[in-house]
Amino acid sequence: MEFISDSITAPIGFNANGIHCGIRKNKSKRDLALILSDSICTAACVYTKNLVKGAPIIVTQQNVSNGYAQAIICNSGNANTCNDNGIEIAKGMCELVAEQLDIDPLDVIVASTGVIGQKLSLDPIASHMKELCDGLSKENNIYAMEAIMTTDTRVKEAAVSFEINGVECRIGGIAKGSGMIHPNMATMLAFLTTDVHISKEMLQKALSEDVEDTFNMISIDGDTSTNDMVSILANGQSGNLEIQEENMAYTIFKEALNAVTSALSRMIAKDGEGATKLIECKAVNGSTKEICKSVAKSVICSSLVKAAMFGADANWGRILCAIGYCGADVDINKISVTFCSDTNALKVCEKGYGVYFSEELAKEILSQDEITIIVDLNAGEHEATAYGCDLTYDYVKINGDYRT
Repeated sequence: MEFISDSITAPIGFNANGIHCGIRKNKSKRDLALILSDSICTAACVYTKNLVKGAPIIVTQQNVSNGYAQAIICNSGNANTCNDNGIEIAKGMCELVAEQLDIDPLDVIVASTGVIGQKLSLDPIASHMKELCDGLSKENNIYAMEAIMTTDTRVKEAAVSFEINGVECRIGGIAKGSGMIHPNMATMLAFLTTDVHISKEMLQKALSEDVEDTFNMISIDGDTSTNDMVSILANGQSGNLEIQEENMAYTIFKEALNAVTSALSRMIAKDGEGATKLIECKAVNGSTKEICKSVAKSVICSSLVKAAMFGADANWGRILCAIGYCGADVDINKISVTFCSDTNALKVCEKGYGVYFSEELAKEILSQDEITIIVDLNAGEHEATAYGCDLTYDYVKINGDYRT
């Protein structure tokens, strides 16, 4: 397996585009994206568990209930959430795509991201739909990535090439997410494409299982969005024998999917609103995987830990504190904590107690833009990784006037 270019258009049969249609006031910001397969796909989605759901989530759930789709339309700048005509608008977006591309509107996945509670007009989307569709190409995947961004400061893309029974296959993905991220299913918006031939049942199983270890292990600020959704389209054009059960081909597919989603998860965490650092917490040697996940996520969710990482302060007591209230059955007297960067590692706690360490080396490690906190539970063989970022002054600045 190797990482390749072109993200969502890397698999055979996929094209994409993104334009500025007028939803966003800034004309230099693209705000409408489209991804299209030239044939019908098996499809799978995972949605937010927030009780307040954006209208696009509800419409997509209906459209993909049969396990098939062919296109994904997404706008930025307006979440189309908590609006009395939201369902009508979301369905209208699907119908505009279908009419222009001569496909069934029920085969369209629709997504929106942006401000909640402001009405979205179909007019700019309708007047620019032909332009959007005419620009579909393999190369314009970069425009689609730009069009789904809100407060993101960089695009997030990944793709891999791998073999199933001697047949070359590909998976690609793009994502957006910078703030309002503390998922309870998946997170933010992520769109994945693949040319693997796989049944709708196995595709849904693979995606649902994968997000538990990737997107569900991210936290930026503790807020679960109303519009979180991860979608994948599989058009089968690679020509592999259809994956219909949990065999070796399924295992290979899941590993490739995980490579893409893990990469996207790290990119999202590193690009958290106002963030200066990617913070990973690896809980290792736990008695169960669930305990490791609970510990790792509690550490990266702690505002005090996040603030300490921003200040490059090796305040390891905050880490033990976060572990202590996470609810997991751990023995605090067995835990050790180590701070790591690409070049150095420094143990700061062992068996639940502090050990002597160099404050200068700690400062050097914690001043890097990617930091790993290793929590050794010394209780078993399981492990889990959570992804987060530091908490900075800029986070408050960004969200203090997000709407206005």
